[in-house]
Amino acid sequence: MAPALCPLRALGRVALRPPCGRRLHLSAHRDDAVVISGRKLARQIRQEARHEVEQWVAAGNKRPHLSVVLVGENPASHSYVLNKTKAAADVGISSETILKPASIAEEELLDLIGKLNNDANVDGLLVQLPLPEHIDERKICNAVTPDKDVDGFHVINVGRMCLDQYSMLPATPWGVWEIIKRTGIPTLGKNVVVAGRSKNVGMPIAMLLHTDGRHERPGGDATVTISHRYTPKEQLKQHMIRADIVVAAAGIPNLITADMIKEGAAVIDVGITRVQDPITAKPRLVGDVDFEGVKKKASYITPVPGGVGPMTVAMLMKNTIIAAKKLLKPKALEALTV
Repeated sequence: MAPALCPLRALGRVALRPPCGRRLHLSAHRDDAVVISGRKLARQIRQEARHEVEQWVAAGNKRPHLSVVLVGENPASHSYVLNKTKAAADVGISSETILKPASIAEEELLDLIGKLNNDANVDGLLVQLPLPEHIDERKICNAVTPDKDVDGFHVINVGRMCLDQYSMLPATPWGVWEIIKRTGIPTLGKNVVVAGRSKNVGMPIAMLLHTDGRHERPGGDATVTISHRYTPKEQLKQHMIRADIVVAAAGIPNLITADMIKEGAAVIDVGITRVQDPITAKPRLVGDVDFEGVKKKASYITPVPGGVGPMTVAMLMKNTIIAAKKLLKPKALEALTV
């Protein structure tokens, strides 16, 4: 293994035992699930990132810089980008947001990405998704040079992740992985169900959880089942009821209910949907999991909001630091991007 990649190994170590005094499977007489605070874990990771940036700059290196390209007027996208640039400022990363109209031509956007790829001042680069329908998102993701691809969406980064090699991991799946590890939820030999097979969330989460813990980029050694829109509801329940860990990433409010969950399972809710509150008539965010019902059976559960969301932003900061340190640009990877 190349010496420059050694610092990354610590990012992938698997937590095989739960915190002292806490077992994943509890007796019938038990309290509600421990609610995992993604905000608290994210603050911890951002503190680590801030310390890393301070050390990097104190050693005489350039301050890491993140460029974000935002196309159109999607309110959710603008909110997400604002959260990312605020987090960057918090950890000492400089950033810029480049706004482009929804009418921008695909070629013009590709030209902009090419310029940012060649800008030595830009360490991390992301194009906020979704993009207008006339633009090919896959072509745009593959246009970002892999060593600046802090979203982890370039085909080279996806391929290296699938081969258990060091890569820029997608921020949301990495955030889920860190929640599981830092909470001490065991994965070795455990049954996991991932509800949702999207290429940016569900698939990478499944890859991280099932791959070999002895490899270059260690995985969780779990037995993983992936469900999707064509999985019959009754079959989904049969899979879920045997799962030690459930990761809900389908984008369907209240898809996962208490009758589907095994006593003592850990439940990570990645879904986030804006719905109208039936009582207040105001919009609110909900996940894929019936939180109030499931928490009475689960051992651990993440809330929405305040669970996976803050972790996604925190891991993006970690990726930007990795990009700035060029930890993922060995000669073998350079040869693929020339």
